Amino acid sequence: MSDTQTLIDSRPPSVANLFLERVEATPDTEAYRYPVPSSGQGPDEWKSLSWKQSADRVFAIAAGLIDLGVAPEERVALAASTRVEWILADLGILCAGAATTTVYPSTNAEESAFILSDSGSRVLIAEDASQVAKALEKRDELPSLTHIVVVDPAGVETNDTVLTLEELERRGAARLEKSPELVKERVSAITKDQLATLIYTSGTTGRPKGVRLPHDCWAYMAKAISATGLVSTEDVQYLWLPLAHVFGKVLLSSQIEVGHVTAVDGRVDKIIENLPVVRPTYMAAVPRIFEKVYNGVAAKARAGGGAKYKIFQWAAGIAREYGKVTQENYRRTGNATAPFGLSLKHELADLLVYKKIREAFGGNLRACISGSAALAPEIGYFFSGAGVHILEGYGLTESSAASFVNPGEAYRTGTVGKPLPGTEVRIADDGEILLRGPGIMQGYHNLPDKTAEVLEEDGWFHTGDIGELSTDGYLRITDRKKDLIKTSGGKYVAPAEIEGQFKAICPYVSNILVHGASRNYCTALIALEEAALMGWAAENGLAGKSYAEVVAAPETVAMVEGYVKQLNAGLQRWQTVKQFRLLPRDLDVEHGEITPSLKLKRPVVEREYAHLIEEMYEGAREA
Repeated sequence: MSDTQTLIDSRPPSVANLFLERVEATPDTEAYRYPVPSSGQGPDEWKSLSWKQSADRVFAIAAGLIDLGVAPEERVALAASTRVEWILADLGILCAGAATTTVYPSTNAEESAFILSDSGSRVLIAEDASQVAKALEKRDELPSLTHIVVVDPAGVETNDTVLTLEELERRGAARLEKSPELVKERVSAITKDQLATLIYTSGTTGRPKGVRLPHDCWAYMAKAISATGLVSTEDVQYLWLPLAHVFGKVLLSSQIEVGHVTAVDGRVDKIIENLPVVRPTYMAAVPRIFEKVYNGVAAKARAGGGAKYKIFQWAAGIAREYGKVTQENYRRTGNATAPFGLSLKHELADLLVYKKIREAFGGNLRACISGSAALAPEIGYFFSGAGVHILEGYGLTESSAASFVNPGEAYRTGTVGKPLPGTEVRIADDGEILLRGPGIMQGYHNLPDKTAEVLEEDGWFHTGDIGELSTDGYLRITDRKKDLIKTSGGKYVAPAEIEGQFKAICPYVSNILVHGASRNYCTALIALEEAALMGWAAENGLAGKSYAEVVAAPETVAMVEGYVKQLNAGLQRWQTVKQFRLLPRDLDVEHGEITPSLKLKRPVVEREYAHLIEEMYEGAREA
């Protein structure tokens, strides 16, 4: 048996055990770094918690929950943005032997109530007054909920059932004075099959489903990610992803196992400001972030005048070529080399363009992990050539997030890498990816029929994704099984692939939806990025107009049409986008058109803009 397999097979029952081991091994080293917003106009002050300081708070929260009557496996809901208190609360819940129900802070009152009710959550840990208000509004529908704990209590009236996090910790500390071993006893009683986390998939259709993830899933993830060698004790992680999402959550487990520093701040509008302060060595993100960075760099170059934009376009082309060549050479020879002429151009482009991009990321970035959706290969190759290495990974909520990841220097843009040690994969006859291993869920909460649809008795999980495995084990995702379009001419089209290509071509696009199921040609609904578009508008005679007016302008339609033609030139005839419409506003979470993890809800968008879709097919002739 390999050392890696031994490491995984000898894992403890839970991350709570791993946390106790980490605190004992490195009590005084830095665990978490977090910002304290300044009261004035100055920069935020960053503070740190050691592993021992973190444990003191975690144990107090755990004991406080026990004092409220929370029993093993009972659910405690967490409705908060990504912040250090989320992590401490989650660990407190786990160390109490309870299970965390994750709730996005952007979830509306009705859906929040459904999640709290369906999960049977006993306690809600809410971020602030707005989260408390949502629960109180639906209190009559939540018979299981006994207490609400609020992190930021401003504007909240506390009482016997609504208390502050500070008060919970005080109660826990008092309980620990009487029973010092209380929390450790709860941790030692945890079994690997005990429920640890209930994550409700935001879903692109219908009601969210609660995914049951036992303690063993997270213990396995911690050991398996550690075994890849992608992270070390010297790393500094910048964590801003929503922790209610499985992608953010899995990063907590691996950090505890490895013991490196995590700087945590979920304010997306602070990412650019935080990066030079945190200076991370690695960071996880969704593709939309890299698209925004790329479009932002392109827009800045364009604003700098014709010469600067030409230099950027030249450098972008060199980056893509360099990324492709060096990756291919590494695959063949084990050395990421490039021909002399290309290397010379790359050095010059690095001085002019790439160095500034790396500095914007903090200057220390070794790699980024990208997941949750497909990254357009052209954007991936651009960053690869610029020295910002994006390692794509793959997994689902139902597989604890990390089933595949690209292996460090041997990464291949356009693939999601190789399976984590201990995870099995096979491709079904229809191309669907099937997974089996310790990271797979127990099932959907209260939904045995839905569970049986995707989880076979022998443990194989049906992902619903279509993919291909290379001879040496790299997986390429081609599309969602249910998202494949079959035109009326009988041709299959993968919309995500076309959408990804367009995002790499057009620097103004924010979201795009390709439509064509049972139609005789493909069309597209396109939403444009406001900041980039308004910069273009100012230079093209549309200054002073509103976003909606710019989108409706013939000049804008003509500009986008040029990019659509460029896209079509690289597609098969049946894949080409024959018509498109620009949307009057961008798609967003508030209108339910994208999920909080920034995935497109196709049915919602197609329903909302059905009139535009029908308009594109009126009087259509066979293409």
